Amino acid sequence: MAAAGERAEEPLAELSHYVVARPIYSEAGFQEENERRPPLPPTLRERAQAACRCSRKRAFQITKSFLPILEWLPNYRVKEWLVSDVISGVSTGLVATLQGLAYALLVAVPVGYGLYSAFFPILTYFFLGTSRHISVGPFPVVSLMVGSVVLSMAPDDNFLIDGSNATGTNGTGALIDTESRDAQRVLIASTLTFLVGILQVIFGVLQIGFIVRYLADPLVGGFTTAAAFQVLVSQLKIVLNVSTKNYNGVLSIIYTLIETFEKIGTTNIADLIAGLLTIFVCMVVKEINDRFKHKIPIPIPIEVIVTIVATGISYAADLEKKYNAGIVKSIPRGFLPPEPPDVSLFSQMIAASFSIAIVAYAIAVSVGKVYATKYDYAIDGNQEFIAFGFSNIFSGAFSCFVATTALSRTAVQESTGGKTQVAGIISAGIVLISIVALGKLLEPLQKSVLAAVVIANLKGMFMQVFDVPRLWRQNKVDAMIWVFTCVASIILGLDLGLLAGLLFGLLTVVLRVQFPSWGGFGNIPGTDIYKKVKDYKNVIEPEGVKILKFSSPIFYANIDGLKSSLKSTVGFDAVKVYNKRLKALRKIQKLIKKGKLKATKNGIISEPGINNEAFEPDEEPEDNEDLQVPTKEVEIQVDWNSELPVKVNIPKVPIHSLILDFGAVTFLDLVAVKSIKTIIREFERIDVRVYFASYQDNLISQLERSAFFDDMVRKDIFFLTVHDAVLYIRNQMTYSDNQDPVFEKISLMQESKEPIEFTETSCPDDELDVQEEAMRRLAS
Repeated sequence: MAAAGERAEEPLAELSHYVVARPIYSEAGFQEENERRPPLPPTLRERAQAACRCSRKRAFQITKSFLPILEWLPNYRVKEWLVSDVISGVSTGLVATLQGLAYALLVAVPVGYGLYSAFFPILTYFFLGTSRHISVGPFPVVSLMVGSVVLSMAPDDNFLIDGSNATGTNGTGALIDTESRDAQRVLIASTLTFLVGILQVIFGVLQIGFIVRYLADPLVGGFTTAAAFQVLVSQLKIVLNVSTKNYNGVLSIIYTLIETFEKIGTTNIADLIAGLLTIFVCMVVKEINDRFKHKIPIPIPIEVIVTIVATGISYAADLEKKYNAGIVKSIPRGFLPPEPPDVSLFSQMIAASFSIAIVAYAIAVSVGKVYATKYDYAIDGNQEFIAFGFSNIFSGAFSCFVATTALSRTAVQESTGGKTQVAGIISAGIVLISIVALGKLLEPLQKSVLAAVVIANLKGMFMQVFDVPRLWRQNKVDAMIWVFTCVASIILGLDLGLLAGLLFGLLTVVLRVQFPSWGGFGNIPGTDIYKKVKDYKNVIEPEGVKILKFSSPIFYANIDGLKSSLKSTVGFDAVKVYNKRLKALRKIQKLIKKGKLKATKNGIISEPGINNEAFEPDEEPEDNEDLQVPTKEVEIQVDWNSELPVKVNIPKVPIHSLILDFGAVTFLDLVAVKSIKTIIREFERIDVRVYFASYQDNLISQLERSAFFDDMVRKDIFFLTVHDAVLYIRNQMTYSDNQDPVFEKISLMQESKEPIEFTETSCPDDELDVQEEAMRRLAS
């Protein structure tokens, strides 16, 4: 049995190790054995033919990509899906009706226009959208962004009138014409919606759906949390029924809070009680829906129930007359005729419309991707841009405000069994019934109840605050992006806050690229694996070899970081070492000229009995004066790592080879190419060979196009792996040790009268050539 067990373990032992026997590959050697397949980019004519090619199949594919309904509707399973979609559509329609009324308060337009915004966008998305589960309509964050534009362009102060024509008051008690104000605000909101739709269609046609990728999850989390706080503050004054000015821009939320609490003594108790009860009941029932969602087949539509009860109480108790409660008052029945946008307003709202278009799209696509992943289908980001763009253009003509999707409404549509956008179109039918027949019944409803419904739906966004500690543990940079975006959006406003958060996120990327991770690597004995020397105890650096891995693309912004990491890894500055050696040679020249030193083929010898004046402090500045040494060559040998007969502090160079691991370098710009070539020459001058390993193939192509290779820098210093380079260096050093001892042979001759200066900055190739020529006159 034991023998059988040992035989069973043998294959497993063999599978846990592998042995590879292959040549040591440099780039040149690998290309000799393996011919690269040349890229064959299509010609302009071939591209034009492919783009203009048309057939029945291609035409149908293009049509289906523009009208996704042609893809899923023919495959609709009536018997399996229709009942679920009807139930889901009715439930979602009831919620959409109430949310439409409530979110109209955020846009600062009459609540009836919220019903239009919950109806019209669904009609076009049904044909053009690629998500089967999202519920299209208003969303609090986007509605608040639209409202900020509306309030900035049509503040109450623009509609102050005398007492004879007044229909309302503002926060200071001045009389205002609310009818003219509301009409202007509806026009601004619909015009903004139209412009947002145009921008979204343009983005979709230009195939730039990728732009949403720059809205990282931490950024979106911080932004939506700040937006939830903005929504809370904006609805607080409605719950309290306190009149305040409409503040906008930087610190507007602070000013609103200050004025709200200054006037808190004027709170309407009836509205406050109704609002608090609504918030409490909605949040409790929503928690029950979440906890028992597996047992409750259909979530309890608490918003609908609360609204019906509150409307009945308000009507029966006549709260408006008895307690001066703020009610909806009038909801228009039927539809308004379409109106064209006011094009003259485009210039004033173009900046805000851009941010709204991106945020609305990002929210919709983020929610859509969640359910697409859950139900195993794909959504087309660019087509979503087009779908929402046409939805907003169409609904903007009918006095609507910008549509996206709401998380809570989409959750209702999915959790009640919605399978396709048939549920969405049925929900639009429920909203249609409310517009045509039920609007009059909702007129006694208190506005504080609608505001409370909005606040109750913010719970999910406020709960994102608890993501910050988790983000801090996992990635501190992401946590900083979340906090910065949230604070900036609260202080600066949503549009500027989003821009500030986006720029801060991009700045963190730039900084991480500009200051990447790097380190000296060593070999794990008996393997071809190389790890950071600081991270592992058993890692050994090859003798006389330093290995540096720089984990970033190399370009003009971080090339100084590469040079700094090189100095830290090798332990010396190649330029300073070279300058010190030049200085030592000049001193040796002087002593030879004075007869105090003799230069022979075996080295430098001091005359016996002569005091060596060369042993003096190394305090004199480095000069490049002409030493007037005879032109006759004197060949000597100098070991720079041994003690020299001159008192010049020359840093030791304990290595003979440097390997740059470029496995994480994805591209090089021209500044990097020139600087790397300079680095090679600087190390070559002090007898340190530079090699490159683990590079990507595209880097070789980049270097070839940049004229990097020449007689001195050849492809044989590039190796496929770090281990290839290390083995090659070992072979070279073994061969060299068998030939001659490692000394530098120097020929002293007439030095060039040109001053020789070396700095840490990269110098052009021709300057390096002059320096090397001068060095060759001192050392050959």
